[in-house]
Amino acid sequence: MEYLVWAGGTLSILGMIGLVWCVVSVMRAKRKGLSDEELRAVLQSVLPKNLGALLLSVLGLMLVMVGLFLS
Repeated sequence: MEYLVWAGGTLSILGMIGLVWCVVSVMRAKRKGLSDEELRAVLQSVLPKNLGALLLSVLGLMLVMVGLFLS
């Protein structure tokens, strides 16, 4: 079951990288001084990626927990 722990850790790290990418994307958009409509469009495009990265991270942590319980 050790492979579950490593696979879960990898998924969690990928999810965290995705979350950091979302934060950086929104910070860049805010620094550009975009109008409200343009900023809203950027936020709407980043939101699904943010939720997907969060889901990936949670699934990875769940795999880690299952691997620890089964080993």
